[in-house]
Amino acid sequence: MTTKIPRVLALALLKKYNQEPFHMQHAYTVEAVMRWYAKELGHGDEEFWAMCGLLHDVDFEQYPDEHCKKAPELLAEIHAEEELVHAVCSHGYGICSDVEPVHEMEKVLFAADELTGLIGAAARMRPSKSCTDMELSSLKKKFKDKRFAAGCSRDIIRTGAEQLGWELDKLMELTLEAMKATEAEVEVEMNKV
Repeated sequence: MTTKIPRVLALALLKKYNQEPFHMQHAYTVEAVMRWYAKELGHGDEEFWAMCGLLHDVDFEQYPDEHCKKAPELLAEIHAEEELVHAVCSHGYGICSDVEPVHEMEKVLFAADELTGLIGAAARMRPSKSCTDMELSSLKKKFKDKRFAAGCSRDIIRTGAEQLGWELDKLMELTLEAMKATEAEVEVEMNKV
């Protein structure tokens, strides 16, 4: 699946409904991580995976109580294809959506979305403020500490790994690797005016 939506159009939609730097950074992070996963897993549709990552929380900032329910209406503004709408809505499966992740990309988005938040929180606590020097063992300690980044659901991360048929360690290792590989790219996006 390749997306027909130019990134500039998707970005304009995202910025229309999201102004908080934290939400923008999360969108850029998940976009970059999804592109990385598409390459890593051997998919040729990297831009589609990235677009789903970029827009996955398009409705969250302004419509938190309608998260994943308002998204189809907002995505219609840019004539998003049905596959993209389904992917965006499926990342909230069992939490705020009854749209089940079916394709591998949707399962990766479901799993990696929550985990990028945990990794990001752990990175902000490091002297370097970066995940590039983070070890998997350090991430696993943060994962086990339920008081750390309590808003990041460990159950969602575990469920995501199960949906993919992966060990939790594999999901953590790959997502950490993805964030290390794309951290500079996200920083560039955040510094654009």
